[in-house]
Amino acid sequence: MSASAVTLRTAVLPRASVVTDTLLVAGGAVFIALVAQLAFYLPFTPVPVTGLTFGVLVTGAAMGLIRGLLATLLYVLLGVAGLPVYADASYGIDVLIGVTGGYLVGSVLAAALTGYLAEKAWDRKVVSAVPAMLLGELVIFTVGVGWLMVVLDVDLGEGLALGLVPFILGEVVKLVAAGLLLPGAWKLVDRVKGN
Repeated sequence: MSASAVTLRTAVLPRASVVTDTLLVAGGAVFIALVAQLAFYLPFTPVPVTGLTFGVLVTGAAMGLIRGLLATLLYVLLGVAGLPVYADASYGIDVLIGVTGGYLVGSVLAAALTGYLAEKAWDRKVVSAVPAMLLGELVIFTVGVGWLMVVLDVDLGEGLALGLVPFILGEVVKLVAAGLLLPGAWKLVDRVKGN
């Protein structure tokens, strides 16, 4: 493994400039926006199934704490500013303060956490990358379900039934995919660099 690299970003671009990092943060926000469009609704919950969590986990881990946080925060702010980046090309402050707003806020925190864990090399092996992604998912869903409970004025049981339980299987698939992708990317970078 690239011992001197802290994240995939530093492994690929060890001497990135402010301009490069700005472009990477913007690219991370665009990536999250694109995978968030992979969305559909289940008839029994107001929260859509999306690719958002996958995008956030991968972006955070690949870019590290600060850049991952900034990319995800930029994504959220672009939606607030009126760009159709949220699920189903939605946007606006109404989305942020609505039932799904907690998942957006939790995503910013999750990107920071997975980025931090990646800086501690949790993303380099599947046995640590999958738990790192699980921790990121827990942050997203803790904030998301709590927020949903407040907005809908429901108790914990109803909040979990609407905001967590329907998504468990899909989230397991996404966190395992992210947990496999990052160590695979490290192996590819090491192979290309001859390490």
